[in-house]
Amino acid sequence: MLSRFNAANAACFVSRSWQVAWPMTLIMLFEFLIGLTDVYVAGRVGKDTQAAYGFVIQLYFMFIVIANALTVGAVSVVSRLHSSKDKDRLTAAIFSSLIATAAAGMLTMFVGIVFAPLLIKLLNIPAQLKPFCIPLIRIYSAGLLFEHMLINCNGILRSCDRIRVSLRTMAVVCFINIGLNIFFVFYTPLGFRGIALATASSACIGSLINLSYVRRLMTGIRAFSGSTIKRIMDIGWPMAALQVLWQLGSIALFLIISELPKNRVEILAALTAGLRIESAVYLPAFAFNMANAVIVGNLLGEEKHEEAYRSGLVTALVGVILVTLLVVIVILNARWIASVLSNNPLVVRESVRYLYIAMISEPFMAWGSILGGALSGAGDTRNVLARVALCIWVVRIPLAYLFVVILGFGAAWVWWSMNISQFVQAYLLYRWYAKRKWLAQR
Repeated sequence: MLSRFNAANAACFVSRSWQVAWPMTLIMLFEFLIGLTDVYVAGRVGKDTQAAYGFVIQLYFMFIVIANALTVGAVSVVSRLHSSKDKDRLTAAIFSSLIATAAAGMLTMFVGIVFAPLLIKLLNIPAQLKPFCIPLIRIYSAGLLFEHMLINCNGILRSCDRIRVSLRTMAVVCFINIGLNIFFVFYTPLGFRGIALATASSACIGSLINLSYVRRLMTGIRAFSGSTIKRIMDIGWPMAALQVLWQLGSIALFLIISELPKNRVEILAALTAGLRIESAVYLPAFAFNMANAVIVGNLLGEEKHEEAYRSGLVTALVGVILVTLLVVIVILNARWIASVLSNNPLVVRESVRYLYIAMISEPFMAWGSILGGALSGAGDTRNVLARVALCIWVVRIPLAYLFVVILGFGAAWVWWSMNISQFVQAYLLYRWYAKRKWLAQR
């Protein structure tokens, strides 16, 4: 696979990947710590709170899909203009992106506050969880404007070679969120509502910090550009669709698990904890996914197609090695890690079982995800969308439904359906990558 590719070239690409990947790894680590604290605090409040949080956070991720899509497009447009040194066009692109993101944030904030509680009432989740879900989603929704601005500003800073500024901001957000989380929940009458309020408060502070830095980048004429927004949306929409389908798939899994005949709440809480632990393993995969997008995009822009292809494979291999090391660590410490996040013996037992099964597919997940980053860097986001969506909605969800609802099997079969979909996804993405048709995208 990497024949005729000498060690010097490989080392060069590994070094280049790491320069992009390490700041993003730390940023994701901060986000992981925030999520881990949420799960820990929710678990200390009770299993109902932990299970409700797991469901609500899936809806919350749905609400920030537009912010992520606008940011994907903004990174592509702003990074090119930053290199061109055209101050007026750069300022117009940044200004337009901020205005569009603010509008999207206000819209999703309104929809979340008004309609999300109604959606929770209608969904077939355990009735005992609904009193926890509704106030959580309302508070989370109130902070959506700030979350949108924080995400978009991070993308703009990254595009303009200010990723370390973004890193510092996210460090501040992390420590404020964790501190407020513990304070609100355990030392004020807010109780479990403090989990959501801590997130909204820290996002507000972080967005204001980032905006102060982004303002300094706008040294030209501030003018809204409809054509720039159209370009941003054209680039970002496939990734937005992918995130929507992914989050809907996660919600579908929660609903399928809700059909289990017994221990539904404990298993939902275990899935919530397991997903947070699993997200730590995903950190290097996501970081190298972004590094691959940057490096492959740059090489294709220089018309170095063969180097782009081989660098994508090298970056993916490095990511798989790092993920495999983390998998070993998690497997060896699964019971201790699970017991930290919950004091309920049944939740701990189910969390451990989830980790033992889920960790099998993590190296495959990393392989497919990082190659997907290379495809995205080439502008081939539609083929990534098609293959990932197929694995979620043609493999994962139907299998989980078959195992639990039709055949009456236990939760472990849901975890295996997730594994199978990861195997298929890695295979399909690699097969498309190896055909090299994506090299002509640019």
